[in-house]
Amino acid sequence: MKNTLNADFLIFDLGNVIIDIDYQNSLQLIRNQVSEHHKDKVGGFYLTDFHKDYEKGLIDSPTFRNSVRGYFEQDWEDQKVDELWNSLIGKIPKERLDLVEKLKKNYQVGILSNTNQIHIEAVYNILKRDNGIDNFDQLFHKVFLSHEMGLSKPSAEIYEKMVSELGTTPDRVVFFDDLEANVIGASKVGIQAVHVTGPEVIFDYLKHA
Repeated sequence: MKNTLNADFLIFDLGNVIIDIDYQNSLQLIRNQVSEHHKDKVGGFYLTDFHKDYEKGLIDSPTFRNSVRGYFEQDWEDQKVDELWNSLIGKIPKERLDLVEKLKKNYQVGILSNTNQIHIEAVYNILKRDNGIDNFDQLFHKVFLSHEMGLSKPSAEIYEKMVSELGTTPDRVVFFDDLEANVIGASKVGIQAVHVTGPEVIFDYLKHA
């Protein structure tokens, strides 16, 4: 099929673009596990410095788990922390993976995601279980993960580093993300950024690609 996008690289966020996620499900499960005294801390969990540091790979998984236990004043075992932490991760719809395979015929495709070691291991387990695929290296030409890069969206630096490693210019990249702040951040460095507001957005946008 003839290329209809004025770009060479199609880069996708993971959460709610490739894989379904539900933050509220995770937060509600945590609320159910903590005392009334700590329920008001649940809403700020994703805004904590230790979460941001973990997302950028500045702290390791044991340190993150200890920080979670300290934040909520719980004695959860490692497995419990991981279960609560991973409860936001849903399925990877096969039609999205099929779309990526189709796009690879005409474009370089990649991932740029704010994630962390515990989450990515859980995602790869789902990918293996449901699709027989070990990791995203088998699906995408390039995989950029925040905790491996030491940077996170929406900072200009992470987009600039991605573009540099792609060996291209920002205007040759189309980037899909579900968070408006990340779309704005990408746009500011000259990337063609698309706000994914629902599951059909990438299919509609790429239907002629």
